[in-house]
Amino acid sequence: MWHCRLWDVQDVALFLNIMLYICDLVGAISIHSSQKSLTRSVQEDVFFSVDITCNGIPTIQWTFMSGTVSRTIGTWQPGVYTNITVDYSSRVQPYNNGSIGLSDLRLQDNGFYVVTVTETSGSSKDTGFVLKVNEVLYEDLQYLSVSALALASLAGLLMLTVWLLDKAYKKIVTWRRRSEMPENDVTELQPL
Repeated sequence: MWHCRLWDVQDVALFLNIMLYICDLVGAISIHSSQKSLTRSVQEDVFFSVDITCNGIPTIQWTFMSGTVSRTIGTWQPGVYTNITVDYSSRVQPYNNGSIGLSDLRLQDNGFYVVTVTETSGSSKDTGFVLKVNEVLYEDLQYLSVSALALASLAGLLMLTVWLLDKAYKKIVTWRRRSEMPENDVTELQPL
């Protein structure tokens, strides 16, 4: 017969302490982010927000990947050093919490951004972001304005045509009435 024994408070506390210790040994790095997919337009700015916790001083590395292209954006340790690559030096702002800001977006910035956090013990963890950069199509605005101008011109032409046809109709009706009247209509005046 099976006996079911309920765990008492001391057993649960011991189990939780063991689990916390194992979790601390295995995964001391955690990376949290509120948004993994971002959409911006050309010439806008983007902020990749992360919150990194780990034991010791982490080394943070950001990498850009798109198709067959993979290049490092920068590597730094909070408060110790910062090394941003030449391609991004004027557009990237690194933060001590691991976040980065990228300004003046271009179509070539469309792709995947990976942050890798490495501890002094050698363990590492990474997470990724997807950035979609939309092109602002000024040609669409020009097409829309030209179309609106053409439609307004056409509406004006139609209104002018209707007005002229109305005037012509009234003149024709007046001319017909006059032509139907006898020309020598002599009216005699009679004394009252």
